Amino acid sequence: MNTLFDKIWDAHVVKTLPGDTSLLYIDRHYCHEVTSPQAFNDMRERGIKVFRPQKTFCSPDHNIPTLHQELPIADSVSRNQVDALTKNATDFGLTLFGLGNPQNGIIHVIGPENGLTLPGYTIVCGDSHTSTHGAFGAIAFGIGTSEVEMVLASQCIIQPKPKSMRITINGKLKPYVTAKDVALYIISKMTTGGATGYFVEYAGDVIRNMSMEGRMTVCNLSIEMGARGGMIAPDEVTFDYIKGREYAPKGENWDKALSYWTKLKSGDDAIFDKEIVFDAADINPRITYGTNPGMGVEIGGKIPAIDQIEESGRISFSKSLEYMGFTPGQSLEGFPIDYVFLGSCTNGRIEDFRAFASIVKGKKKAQSVTAWLVPGSWKVFKQIKEEGLDKVLNDAGFEIRQPGCSACLAMNDDKVPAGKYAVSTSNRNFEGRQGPGARTILAGPLVAAAAAITGKITNPSLL
Repeated sequence: MNTLFDKIWDAHVVKTLPGDTSLLYIDRHYCHEVTSPQAFNDMRERGIKVFRPQKTFCSPDHNIPTLHQELPIADSVSRNQVDALTKNATDFGLTLFGLGNPQNGIIHVIGPENGLTLPGYTIVCGDSHTSTHGAFGAIAFGIGTSEVEMVLASQCIIQPKPKSMRITINGKLKPYVTAKDVALYIISKMTTGGATGYFVEYAGDVIRNMSMEGRMTVCNLSIEMGARGGMIAPDEVTFDYIKGREYAPKGENWDKALSYWTKLKSGDDAIFDKEIVFDAADINPRITYGTNPGMGVEIGGKIPAIDQIEESGRISFSKSLEYMGFTPGQSLEGFPIDYVFLGSCTNGRIEDFRAFASIVKGKKKAQSVTAWLVPGSWKVFKQIKEEGLDKVLNDAGFEIRQPGCSACLAMNDDKVPAGKYAVSTSNRNFEGRQGPGARTILAGPLVAAAAAITGKITNPSLL
């Protein structure tokens, strides 16, 4: 019996090519302003039209400001990229959720919330965290600019077929442990290269009990352990999330789609190239201490000693700690921080704001902390207000900014200053990721909220 991945992949193979490579049909193509300009320019030079424009949806997100979006973008590079996406979408007849559009937001947030991301789909975007959409039972992965052009021109892409891996997490999560903690735990155990060459299916009690927001967080971070992507078999949680959304199937089409979607799962006798099993009881609220997402410990745990690191990785380990200003054997619980960022395609959904608000309610933000709370879309922004979360957050001393990728990466105005420590709910803690010289500590929304209140790394269970 085939795996879920095999079923979807094989159904989309247009032609099998030499070397276990496939010409793969793509159901949905997402496009933002950073990786697409050259692809569109090449299309113009070659006189090629977009083959199936109704399959591509565009939204600026990386370069947009999170304050005063009604004004022209001040930074010329950012403004030019956003303007180019607007022109390209207009010239090639593509749907664009531009600045000022109520459907605008981070591409990996607005795809699912508009019902564009569906089970059984193949989905690509010129962005590594396209793996997010695998939470719906889709094959979703990031592509390069030349591949963006290939999809625009043909609605197909040439890809080698990855191997399959299943990661099962059984048991019940402890209080205050979020999907982000689960993902960071998995990456720390797998290492940043442990899933290279694989497409991962997540399974087990923990995954089944997760909301769609939680599942998206886990799949979002799949590539941080080297995987080509991550996916979760669709179930009632998935179907309930999709039903009624703007681009979701309606009426008879819904019934037909549901009949197909319920069959999208790995068989009991499916054979994976690799199987990994984890126990939920071993997972606690976590943080990272280094410059890749695999360098993490539970709060209260200690940074490894140098002799606990494989010899081949000791130089990079030491370099990472030097950049972060930490030492082997150090515990970071109680360590003072400067910035807190809630947002990104990893943790910028309504559930993340609910979680953050649940910790800060009735408390006050530490005066020493600068906090950026950035919804992943205008729909999330609207829901924050409808649920009264903005009042809870405002009363605690926080301000809600406008949607965008924000401080996940240093491509807009939201940059963490050099030498400052940021507890961030985003996906990467590379050197300079949040600004030149910035020091990033990855965490989930509950840990971020606790840090914002206390001004230091704190286990949220203690508040």
